Amino acid sequence: MTPGQQNVLETQHITKRFGHLVANDDISISLKKGEILAILGENGAGKTTLMNILFGLYRPTSGSIKLQGVEVNFRSPREAIAAGLGMVHQHFMLVPPLTVTQNIILGQEPVKNGHILYDKAKKEVQELSRRFGLEIDPDAPVMDLPVGLQQRVEILKALYRKASVLILDEPTAVLSPREVEELFEVLKKLAANGTSIIIITHKLEEALSIANRVYVLRRGKLVAEMDATRATPQELANQMVGRPVVLSVEKPTPTSRDTAPILKLEKLCVRSQRGLPALVNVDLSVHRGEILGIAGVEGNGQDELCKAVIGLCGIESGSIRYKDKDISHWNSRRRIEAGVGYIPEDRHTSGLVLPFTLSENLILGKSDRPPLCRHGILNKREIDSNATKLMQQYDIRAERPSTTVSTLSGGNQQKVVVAREFSRNPDFLLISQPTRGLDVGAIEYIYKKINELKVQGVGILLISMELEEIFAIADRIAVLHKGEVVFESLAQATSQTEVGEYMFRGKLARRAQ
Repeated sequence: MTPGQQNVLETQHITKRFGHLVANDDISISLKKGEILAILGENGAGKTTLMNILFGLYRPTSGSIKLQGVEVNFRSPREAIAAGLGMVHQHFMLVPPLTVTQNIILGQEPVKNGHILYDKAKKEVQELSRRFGLEIDPDAPVMDLPVGLQQRVEILKALYRKASVLILDEPTAVLSPREVEELFEVLKKLAANGTSIIIITHKLEEALSIANRVYVLRRGKLVAEMDATRATPQELANQMVGRPVVLSVEKPTPTSRDTAPILKLEKLCVRSQRGLPALVNVDLSVHRGEILGIAGVEGNGQDELCKAVIGLCGIESGSIRYKDKDISHWNSRRRIEAGVGYIPEDRHTSGLVLPFTLSENLILGKSDRPPLCRHGILNKREIDSNATKLMQQYDIRAERPSTTVSTLSGGNQQKVVVAREFSRNPDFLLISQPTRGLDVGAIEYIYKKINELKVQGVGILLISMELEEIFAIADRIAVLHKGEVVFESLAQATSQTEVGEYMFRGKLARRAQ
C-alpha cells in the first residue's frame, strides 16, 4: 500500500532538555497513514527520547504534537494508548512472573461480574498471534521465555490494544534473520491495512528494506530526511556519525592453531532452569588468537552455554577446560580472576548495576585492587580518572563519571559493559550479543577492539543473533540447534544461507574444523 497524503502524526519544533543536556533540539517530523518510517541515529542521538515524548512518558520542554491534525498533550502513556498509539520499548515493559496472556491484557482485561475472563482473553491472544504470524504459548510465564519470545509478547501487547500508530524501539535487536523477515512481513501487512509505523533502529539495511522514508538524528538534531528507495547504507551511516564510516571489517588472520586450545568443552551436558536438557554432548574448542562464532535461533542453548562457561550454572556431565585446567566447578569470580572476560546478553540483569554511577559500574570486579582501592578504602580520584579515560576511549556519552547508568541510552549502557570487560586485558573473552543496540560508529569501533584482542592472542567465543556479525569477524562458525552442535565450519568455507538452514532444520553434520 502506498502511504496516504494525510499526516497522521507530526511533531513541530520539539525540544527536550534534561538540565544542561539538550536531548532533542527543534525536531519536526511527520508520519502518514499506512507509512513505515525509520528513525536512525547514533546512541544518545535523541531517538528514544523523542519517541518517549510521543508516548507520554516525557513532556517536551517546548514544541507541540499533532495527532490526526489535532494538537495533543499526553500526560501519560495511558492517554497515548487511548488515542491509538502503541509502543514496543527497547527494554521490555513486562512482568516476568505473569503469563504471556496476563502480560498482553494487563490494564485492559476483559471482566464480568468482577472476574477476569482469562479463557476469553487467552483465545483472543491465540487468534491475534495466529493472525500476525507471532505464535507463542499463551500460558507460558514470561520469565521462562527467551529474549526473542519476550519481544514477541511486547509486539502482541501493542497489537492487542488496536494501535493505529505503532512505535517500535529497536524491534529486531533480539530476533534471528528469519524472525526479522517474519516481523517485517507482519509490519508490511499492518501498514497495508492502514497502521502507521515508526521504527527506531541502528540497522541500515533493515531500515532501507522496510521503510518508506528515513529520518536521521545526530546529537539531538534532525540532520537528514531521505526517501528509502533512493538512499544507500553508506549515505545513512555518514549522516548518522557525521564522518565517513567503514562498513566492512578487515578480518585479521588467526594465529596458529597448533597449540592446545585455551578453552575446550568436552561432552558438555547442561539442564535448563526447568530441568530440561539445554546442552547435549557439546564439543567445542577455542584457540588463542581466533574467534569462534556460535549461531542459532534464540532459545537453542546459547544462554546455558554462556552460563556454563562463565560459571553461573552447574553442569550435568562433561567438562570445561581452560588453559588445560578443568574449571568445571570453579565459581565465576575464580574464572574471571584467571583471565576470563564476559560480556552478557542482557546488560540490565547481568552486565550492570543500574542504580550505580558510571564510574562505579566500570570498576565492578576489580574495586578491591590498587590503585582503585588502598587499605580497604576506595580511591575516588582514581575511580573517576579510570571512568574518564574509558568514557573517552569508548565514546561513552554522559555528562560526567557520576552519572547514574540507568539514565544512559541503551547503546551507551552497552559501551560501559564493553569498556569494563575489554579493559581487564582478558586471555579469553566470552561475548554474547556485543553490539546489540549499538550504532554503526560504535559497531565499527567494537569490531576493531575485538580484532585487536584477537591479534594479541586472546581466544574469543562470540554468540550472536546476527549472522552478518558472525561472518564479519568469526574465523570458525558452529551452529547450536536444540542444544546440540549440528554444524561447524571455517567461516570462509560456508555461507549465511547454509548456516541459516542448519539453524532452523538442525541437520547433524560436521565440516572442516
